[in-house]
Formats: sequence, C-alpha cells, structure tokens
Amino acid sequence: MTRLRFGTGGIPRPITTGILDAIPWLEQNNLHCMELEFVHSTWLKEEAAEELKKQAKKADVTLTAHGSYYINLNAAEEKKREASRNRVIGAAHRTWQAGGESVTFHPAFYLKQDPEKVYAQVKEQMKLILQELHNEGVDITISPETTGKPTQMGTYEELCKLASELEGMSICVDFAHLHARTNGAYNTYEEYSKVLETVENYLGKERLRNMHIHLSGIEYGPKGEKNHLTCVESDMNWDALFKAFKDYSVGGCVISESPIIEEDALWMKKKYEGI
Repeated sequence: MTRLRFGTGGIPRPITTGILDAIPWLEQNNLHCMELEFVHSTWLKEEAAEELKKQAKKADVTLTAHGSYYINLNAAEEKKREASRNRVIGAAHRTWQAGGESVTFHPAFYLKQDPEKVYAQVKEQMKLILQELHNEGVDITISPETTGKPTQMGTYEELCKLASELEGMSICVDFAHLHARTNGAYNTYEEYSKVLETVENYLGKERLRNMHIHLSGIEYGPKGEKNHLTCVESDMNWDALFKAFKDYSVGGCVISESPIIEEDALWMKKKYEGI
C-alpha cells in the first residue's frame, strides 16, 4: 500500500534544544517526515548530519530540505548564477549526508523575459548542478518547487517537463502556491487531478508514489502569494485535495509550511486519514 507521510517544514516548535531532539519528538507524535530549512544558510554541521541520518532511519522519518531563498538560476550575471548553483549543491550535499531524499528550492525569476528563454537558461543551470552532484557521488533528487507568484518561474507544467528531460530531477508541488499563483484557481478536485495526471504523464506513476509536497493555508491576491496561513484560516479545499491524493494513490512526503507547522501537520494527517 502506498504511504503518504506527514511532517514539518523545520524543527517542530516545541523543540528548543536543537535538531537532534526533533526526530524523537516526531516519532512520539506519529509524524514521519521533516524538512531541513536551509533557507538562509546550510547550517547543519557534518557531524550532526551523520547523527541525524542514524536517528531518522531508526525512527522511520524521511528527511527533505528546502534550499536557499537566494537562488535565481536566471540571473543576468554569471557570477550570480554560479552562486545560485553552489547554494543548491551545498544544500543537496549536506541533506544527502543526513540521509535526505529530496531538496527543493525556488528556481528562478522570469525578469520580464520570454518564459521559453528562461526555461532554456534554467535547464542549462540544472544540468551543471546535476553533473556536479553526480561527480561528487551525491545521490539525491533535486526538486524545484512550484512557485506562488506569476513573476517566478515555477508552473507545474514547466517543472514537470524539465524534470522529464533531466535525470536526477523531480518536482516539489506546493498546492498552496498553485492556488495563490492563479489568484484562487487550483482548488477543485478536477484541478488537483489535472496536476497529478500531469506529474504521472511526464514522470511516471512511480513518481506519484514518492512525491515531495508542500501544504499550508495561503493568502493571495492578483499578484499571487502574500503569506502562509494556518489550515483552518484558509480557503483551501482540503477534502477535494486529500480525496485526489487517495484516488491517485499519492505517496511520499507532505511537508506542513503552516505558521503552526506541527499542529497543522497533525491536522492534515487526521483530515487525510478521515477521507
């Protein structure tokens, strides 16, 4: 049976003593994944990563990571593109040392350019990233995230297409971002199903069984995402989304990015199990 795990985007808030106390808390609370938040820096030390790997394996907790906010693979200057690549590579390497399975990040801004031109640039940058990780022997999936604003590269269609063309790449689907990016669309069973069918068509049924998903409530407007909300504050159609997950046998990790990460991870898990 396909397993869908629920967990937190970051260390659960009750834990104030550091990352190595997070896994026991997750295990005790029946949550089975956690995302390392490398959004400002890759702060996890190598020794701690090795211990975290042991803990997570023993507790059956899957680890993912969110790379730096300071990434734009479509930057005009090569120096900035190189810095962006290095940030992805650094996060991927440390996550792999911790036994993590997938690293996500916001890939690029369109900068008012033709989306096809941006796609080609991001593809070239992704090739360099994947080649470097391969050369280093780092076996981890690189999963750019669907983004919440129309100014950002990151529709699910373009990321699925890109992932189908590059070995070692997948996609992180943030369903709240899809909802915000379209100013309120992608909130019905039919629309959720369309996303999952696109993932399957480009990446195969097996990818549906091992997805990297972000979820939260979200506030949005004509320009897209404003900020994350708790699940109950939002207008997300949770019943339709979780029914689609079950009907399409979605597995993998659902990472709560709510302001109350652990409470909403548990809320979503209970909601999903009740469908």
